[in-house]
Amino acid sequence: MKKKLFMAAGFSLITFAATAQSTYEGFYAQIGIGYENDTLGSRSFTTSGATNGAPNGTVSGANSSGSAFSSAIGLGYNFSVAPKWLVGIGIDYSPTNVNTSTQLSYYGAIASNNYKVSNRFNIFLSPSYELDQNKLAYLKAGYSNETIGWQAQSGPPGAVNSSANQSGFVVGLGYKQLLDKNLYVFGEGNYYSYSSYTAGSINPTSGSFTPTQTPSAYQFLVGVGYKF
Repeated sequence: MKKKLFMAAGFSLITFAATAQSTYEGFYAQIGIGYENDTLGSRSFTTSGATNGAPNGTVSGANSSGSAFSSAIGLGYNFSVAPKWLVGIGIDYSPTNVNTSTQLSYYGAIASNNYKVSNRFNIFLSPSYELDQNKLAYLKAGYSNETIGWQAQSGPPGAVNSSANQSGFVVGLGYKQLLDKNLYVFGEGNYYSYSSYTAGSINPTSGSFTPTQTPSAYQFLVGVGYKF
């Protein structure tokens, strides 16, 4: 009797494993291209120690944004957890740069500055659902990091260049479709949000003029991938 029970249990496990197996299970590598828009929002500027009658204190400022070509290279692994359901873990890296620019008006002076977003990488989990044997819809959520560079193009003496690595999160939604046993195409949209940071100071009136801002971005990609 026990032998029959063990055999039945083993058969059930084998049947479940075969049922849970997905065509998308395993390692994958992919590359995508597309469009993104980056924004430096919630901006404020703090001035201290200013002379020549310039006011001290904190004031709000206009957002700075820019759009450009975008790309991403990704690697990951998908695990089957139930029939039609998978959970993936992945990383991706965006080698492209996006520039934004803004002009700051302060006490009659204009300072022109460029901001560059670069070196973004993400580590994420990706729950997904197999619509059929060849089609997969997925979510994406995880950690993101990028570099924000600030270059003063013109303005009062004392303007400086600086950069900062900002941490935040990425959330996204995507779709994959197999073209054959291994090759697939995909499309996805991502939203990024990062912690606010304080850029390097400039010295417009013998004082310290320091901007604080919060980076965010949205991105749309299409591409091809290979499932190993």
